[in-house]
Amino acid sequence: MTAAKKPPRPPILDQHLCFKLYSTSLKMTQLYKPMLAELNLTYPQYLVMVVLWEEEGVGIKDIAQRLQQDSGSITPLVKRLEAEGYLLRGRDPQDERNRVLTLTQKGKDLRAAGLRVSERIAHACAITHQDVEQLANGLDKLNSNLS
Repeated sequence: MTAAKKPPRPPILDQHLCFKLYSTSLKMTQLYKPMLAELNLTYPQYLVMVVLWEEEGVGIKDIAQRLQQDSGSITPLVKRLEAEGYLLRGRDPQDERNRVLTLTQKGKDLRAAGLRVSERIAHACAITHQDVEQLANGLDKLNSNLS
């Protein structure tokens, strides 16, 4: 008598890459949350500010593309950042429908606090710069493969 063949089973939870990414993302977001609350920023608002600290005069469409979002989800974030006094929205001379964003002095001053957040996050992660580069490269490859 032969043993009945067992049906194939999906990988266990800890073998799912999607779960590893999801749980790590949740932990990172929770780590950022209290630090960003001190700056009166949400995580998505912080990401917009990071882009603007890197390059001013960027359009909403460009920011949406950089953050891999649609511009309709970025516009409310930008409006709240403008209401906080961190940036100004102006018309794009090349495309009247697009808004170009520039930092106010208050937005520029926030950059130092953003740097401290980055330093605190790096310390909390307790991994080397080389580990960060390796993880980032792997995630970039995965992101590109999924596009």
